[in-house]
Amino acid sequence: MRYITKTDLLIVARDSGYLMIGIGIMCLFPLIMDIFYFEFDVISFLIPGLISISLGFICKRYFENSTPKKIRLKHGMMISSFAWFWAGLIGGLVFMLATNISYIDGVFESVSALTGTGITIYSDVEILPHSILFFRAIEQWIGGLGVVVMVIGVLTKPGAVSSKLYQSEARDERIKPSIKTTLRKTMEIYVIYTIIGIALYVLAGMPLFDSICNTFTIISTGGMSVKNANMGYYQSDIIYFITIVLMILGATSFLVHYKVIKTKGKSLIQDLQFKIIICVIAFVCVMLYFVSNIVPIELIFTVTSAITTTGASVTPVNVMAGWQPFVIICLMCLMLTGGSSGSTVGAIKLVRMITFFKGIYRHVREILSPEGRVVPIKYNGRKLPEKAISQSGNYITLYMMFIMFTWALFCLCGYDPFKSLFTAMSLQGNNGLDLGIMSTSIHPALKVVSMFDMWTGRLEIYPVLITIRAFFEIFKR
Repeated sequence: MRYITKTDLLIVARDSGYLMIGIGIMCLFPLIMDIFYFEFDVISFLIPGLISISLGFICKRYFENSTPKKIRLKHGMMISSFAWFWAGLIGGLVFMLATNISYIDGVFESVSALTGTGITIYSDVEILPHSILFFRAIEQWIGGLGVVVMVIGVLTKPGAVSSKLYQSEARDERIKPSIKTTLRKTMEIYVIYTIIGIALYVLAGMPLFDSICNTFTIISTGGMSVKNANMGYYQSDIIYFITIVLMILGATSFLVHYKVIKTKGKSLIQDLQFKIIICVIAFVCVMLYFVSNIVPIELIFTVTSAITTTGASVTPVNVMAGWQPFVIICLMCLMLTGGSSGSTVGAIKLVRMITFFKGIYRHVREILSPEGRVVPIKYNGRKLPEKAISQSGNYITLYMMFIMFTWALFCLCGYDPFKSLFTAMSLQGNNGLDLGIMSTSIHPALKVVSMFDMWTGRLEIYPVLITIRAFFEIFKR
């Protein structure tokens, strides 16, 4: 049976045009910094940007009137997968042209930034041009909210296309009944928090350029910094505290943020996922404080960075790698869990973990209860459908299979098994914390696998699997 027809491909090509135009425009933003700092590297941004914009216009114009307007979820998922893949390729071209690295390294850097993973391939980021540092930051900022979400929020019209593309990025929470209005409100909240973050960093004594780039990367839970020592460069508890707050804000659902003003803060306190994040951070920090010699502010920062999948750090990699195994295992558990759904975080996400464990608890209760009794599962006062419970279990199983596969490959290449598992979790969860394995010297095959993990982790696996399935069906023909 054919699941993908020629019409399906034409729909994907047509609606990918908007996204390619948006990705091309993204490449032009760093020209502001390039001109301001007199770096005169216009070509590195102009060529990739114009390539993407030109191809986008061709797809949009050529297929506009030859395809049906109706779009299904499978189309949205394929378009979304292609958009992230294309953004990584175009961004990689920018890094290659501007910094003379290999194309595969450039694509790795671009994918890492876009997906909010935050692992850098550069050994010294402080020698990079301001325009490239800004480009990495803007990639993370746009990727944090979602490449597709950003583009459809600005360029597309309200309707079924916007709705299906919104769902394709694993988002189903709506601030308003209309997807278009939801996107605009989400972007408003995102921009407001970004402005507040920049202002707070400047007031704390951080240079303006650093403030802009760091806010872009922290509020998006990306974690790349403009300094080799990441946030530890600034040696300021005030800056650390501001960063912790921004990380938690980035890991909280946009729906909750929207309701904060209307409920005078009650929605934040009442949100189960937010309460779990705060309680877990507090509990793990207290526990690790008594079993380790880590400085409290560094401990709180690292624990928050792990659960919010930000990957920002104040501790050097070699020092973190020397922490006792129990501390690292705790961080791995946090990296696996992640923050709230409907936020900028990666990993499994709390709502799936809650649903999964509620399903286990329900099963235990049903065994103990009188025969035939059905025990309902509720979340935030609402009954969860059976489909949600099974989907959570399926996703977690699939997620762990991806981690196991990557872990095995790193071990096969001779890396330490414990550090390899940490790296595999970091990649799949778009976290970015590292124990010293990731660098430009790793085998190209591992770089490709790492990029695949980051890509699937950001899109929550299924859109990529559907796209690969469609590709093989076309190839068989």
